[in-house]
Amino acid sequence: MQLPLLAHIMKFSDLNLCAEILSKLPSKLIVATDIQRLAIPQILAGKDLLALAQTGSGKTYAFGLPLLQSNINGNSDSGEVKALVLVPTRELALQVGEALESVSDSTGIIVLCGGVDKEEQVKTLQQARLQLKPQLVVATPGRLLDLLREQQLSLESVKQLVLDEADRLMEMGFWPDLERILEFIPSKRQTMLFSATLAPELNEKALGLLRAPVKVEAHAANSVVTDISESLYLVNKGDKARALIALIQKNQWSQVLVFINAKDDADKLAKRLVKAGINAAALHGDKEQLDRQQTLADFKALKLPVLVTTDLLSRGIHVDALPVVINLDLPNSAPVYVHRIGRTARAGDKGLAISLVCHGEADSLKAIQQLTERELKLEALEGFEVTDKPSSGDSKRAPRDKKANRRSQSKRSAKDFAPKQAAKKPRRT
Repeated sequence: MQLPLLAHIMKFSDLNLCAEILSKLPSKLIVATDIQRLAIPQILAGKDLLALAQTGSGKTYAFGLPLLQSNINGNSDSGEVKALVLVPTRELALQVGEALESVSDSTGIIVLCGGVDKEEQVKTLQQARLQLKPQLVVATPGRLLDLLREQQLSLESVKQLVLDEADRLMEMGFWPDLERILEFIPSKRQTMLFSATLAPELNEKALGLLRAPVKVEAHAANSVVTDISESLYLVNKGDKARALIALIQKNQWSQVLVFINAKDDADKLAKRLVKAGINAAALHGDKEQLDRQQTLADFKALKLPVLVTTDLLSRGIHVDALPVVINLDLPNSAPVYVHRIGRTARAGDKGLAISLVCHGEADSLKAIQQLTERELKLEALEGFEVTDKPSSGDSKRAPRDKKANRRSQSKRSAKDFAPKQAAKKPRRT
């Protein structure tokens, strides 16, 4: 069953949320977003849910508030895990945990992710059981599976499961771990999947996890927020870093989030920006967790104006009023483009997304256009003439390779392939 999107305003106080939750919501949150208005009643009614909504549309509260309400109304006096939220990255796990912890005293919120000392997490789990509060766990799949295998926690009492950024969790990198985790959870449960994008091949996996689900779409699947202004500039591949520096120096943005595809390239680019007099740092999966948390905190606090990152931060991470996102590389996966630029123009703000595109990224650009069903035109960037030529697609060998091949064919025995010895020079005395 799919619910239609009805354009009308609904306040949080109209969503049958309890007084404890309503009293702890931030004062500026009065009117629910479309995905909150559509999803919260269905989750409170116990329905399995497939929810599609653009990034920055309030998905965390859309699933988090009814999860907390279910625990509050359950009147459980045990320290068992009643609800589980799975997310693909540590940064998102910490962000979701922090958001939910701020709106309920009756539920224990536990965040389990890699990069944090496992023994400390085990102690946290033990203390939580002694508090006799129902527990809500927010976790990344790898660390959760480790703790389950070590029998450090039980998911036998889980009644509600949420997959946030569900399309990423159902890709091959996470899917095997997710399947193993499901073996520890009762099959009789309420399951909710939230995502901004969902490819057709993943849709079948999603529906396989759900029972008679309600499907809600706050926006068309794979769509881009209308408040994002997009600019795509055609530049030489070798000019991208120089073009980025020129854009940052010319516009003097308060914050810029730069996406790049490779971890090593992120470090190199950050060093180049610093050398150009721009305060920048890199954040990626090879960094220590404490360094990652501090770098992201500095960026959010405007202490660090430019952050270069991989797709580690492309999903779910919220930065208040982030004005600009720049793709130094187009992502290899088209849905990732939607997630990347969705870091700006969140919660009703406006934002700018810039992509520096070279001829070699023509296929990636075409895939993004097909996914979002929009034409994205390439513009010229002032001061950066394009001299690279589009690839013809032909794989011709260089003339010297052909000559080498003919020389090889003329040889008849292994001795013919032995390297020639240089003539000995007379020894000088």
